[in-house]
Amino acid sequence: MTAAEISRIAGVTRATVSNWRRRHDDFPAPSAGTETSPLYDLSAVQAWLRGRGHTSTASPTEELRTALRLLGPGSGVAARLFPLAAAASRRTPDELAELAAVPDDQLIARAEKTAGELPAAVPEAEPVRYGPDDADAVRALLGCVREAGPQAAVDVLAERELDEGAVSGVYQTPEGLALLMARLVPADVSRVLDPACGSGTLLAAAARRGARELFGQDSLPVQGRRTAVRLLLAAPEAETAIRVGDSLRDDAFPDVTVDAVLCNPPFGDRDWGHDELAYDPRWAYGLPPRFESELAWVQHALAHLEPGGHAVMLLPPALAFRSSGRRVRAELIRAGALRAVISLPARAAYPLHIGLQIWVFQRPEPGGTDRTTVLFVDGEGEQRDGAPGTASATDTATADAGTRGGSRPRRSGLSSSAASSSAASFDWAGLTDRVLGQWAAFTTAPDTYADEPGVARAVPLVDLLDDVVDVTPARHVRATAADIDPAALARRVDDLHKQLAEQVTALAASSASGGWQPSGPSAREWRTATVSDLARGGALTVLRAATPGTRGSKGSGAPTVERPVHAARDIAAGNPPSGTAVDIHTDAAQPVAAGDVLVRAVAGGGDAAAMTRVADDRDAGALLGQHIHLLRPDPARLDPWFLAGFLGAEDNIASASTGSTLVHVTPGRLRVPLLPLEEQRRYGEAFRRVHELRAAVRRTADLAADTAATLTTGLTAGVLLPPASPASPGTPGSRSV
Repeated sequence: MTAAEISRIAGVTRATVSNWRRRHDDFPAPSAGTETSPLYDLSAVQAWLRGRGHTSTASPTEELRTALRLLGPGSGVAARLFPLAAAASRRTPDELAELAAVPDDQLIARAEKTAGELPAAVPEAEPVRYGPDDADAVRALLGCVREAGPQAAVDVLAERELDEGAVSGVYQTPEGLALLMARLVPADVSRVLDPACGSGTLLAAAARRGARELFGQDSLPVQGRRTAVRLLLAAPEAETAIRVGDSLRDDAFPDVTVDAVLCNPPFGDRDWGHDELAYDPRWAYGLPPRFESELAWVQHALAHLEPGGHAVMLLPPALAFRSSGRRVRAELIRAGALRAVISLPARAAYPLHIGLQIWVFQRPEPGGTDRTTVLFVDGEGEQRDGAPGTASATDTATADAGTRGGSRPRRSGLSSSAASSSAASFDWAGLTDRVLGQWAAFTTAPDTYADEPGVARAVPLVDLLDDVVDVTPARHVRATAADIDPAALARRVDDLHKQLAEQVTALAASSASGGWQPSGPSAREWRTATVSDLARGGALTVLRAATPGTRGSKGSGAPTVERPVHAARDIAAGNPPSGTAVDIHTDAAQPVAAGDVLVRAVAGGGDAAAMTRVADDRDAGALLGQHIHLLRPDPARLDPWFLAGFLGAEDNIASASTGSTLVHVTPGRLRVPLLPLEEQRRYGEAFRRVHELRAAVRRTADLAADTAATLTTGLTAGVLLPPASPASPGTPGSRSV
């Protein structure tokens, strides 16, 4: 490991490491590298740090990444650690700590024995053998399982193996999206297939919904192993069959039919087997065009369904209108196989720059009821018209009137922190409620389903079978002038203007000068301490929220959360707790107390949103969600707002983070000035005022955007008239166009 990595795990600067090397004769000598870029043995460094009382500030997942990287490419240890991660999940934390503490030779022998308990459950897993060089990686894995949970460890192993295999275009299906897709199939399904299972997120979501026979296949061996271990952790009582291979060319389950298929297939794959599969019996709705591999996956899914079974698939938006797929789309509609198309906002899932779509299919039943309509839900319009989870101006007006309320194949499955971060900042609860409400109303009584303008509409099949067969939701559910009540929209505009005027007044008060004075001819200098130093001194406590899949999950279905949950998005937006059971596992819950400092663990590069926040009385008792660090200061020694203000400084976050596009914050490396409590409180009051200013700016901007959008809608739809003005028609000197 490099000196920079030593500084990271010790929570000190690189200059401190250089001082250690010069001042301490017992500091480990370089074991490799060059004189200018020496490399050190991880075990020796860790032993030296422990002897000096330095505890590692790196997260357990980062320590595992470091240990795997130090073994170098081609070691293959990541693949061999999958069974050990699954087996270790059945051990208590004390047992894992005891195992990690034994000498290397005993550790290797016992790890092989432990991993050998589950070799048959993982596809293409040979009997596990570890060598002496693997000891550090084994210890890091056990520590990661103990501290962060087995699923986090599995994700790191998969990430490493995918990196070594130079696999790109692989992204994980967000948990919120997986649960939404799983809830679009009937609740009583038992047998579920995912023919492009990736990381196993969709199958795990199906297990949480009650499925007990799970079938999965993926072309990448690492993804097959990852899914198998994930299901062992999430649904140990379920019967699972995970296979490795190309599902289109070499279907591992040719004779299996299931109640439901959930799938996030590769996108834009031009080498899916068009020529060799030209006469395949699965193409009941027409031969998929060479450049429409997604239509091959759709028909593959339908071929595996029992009559009446459902398939829910995540697909690119171009599939809804590309001319090359028009004939197959038309046949799917004529047969009644296509039941619904739901658009998602951009950034809901990878690729982030486009809004993907969920397509819902149902295999026709011989002699079954003819289906006459297809449901379209425009979830993307929710982002165009307003904030996630809130009604747009047009929605509000109609509700008031009485209406009911790439070039490279893309695969699913990488433990991409970017994907998880994007999903964590998205309001899946609001979108899920919106979509499932429309789907339930449509499936319960499709013939009497009442459209919701601008949100959802049931379109007759005959209206879809035109020259283009375009099934883009926004094309069919767009609100028209006839859907908007002019009086309701006018009332909405008046209300928005009143709110905006009040908010502008509040913003002016928040931004008023409050006697800010220069510190002097130059910036102040002060001594600082890291959060790790403060924690060791008892000035604060650092708590980290675990992610779903940690010990205690037991696959017993979705957890029940009776208290609000703080999600990472709440810190950035300054909102009260808005998370749900999707955001946390109850066995890893950490209640928030007033005065706690919440720190976002992940943020996008250049992210200007707040990284820290002080919890208040409305947050007290909420549970701590994913991607959040909680710092609980001793109020007799640290002022919370002082702490939050300095921790959230851009330079501080940058120096305590790793990554570029996405940064992962290590809280122990954040630094805080050492000031008397009275002076801390003075700074804390200033930081609180800054927080209020930021919140006022955000509320004002949201109201202004909503007001402008509502006025534009009303004027262009012809339901609002411009205010009278001196230049209105009839005024001398005015001319019409």
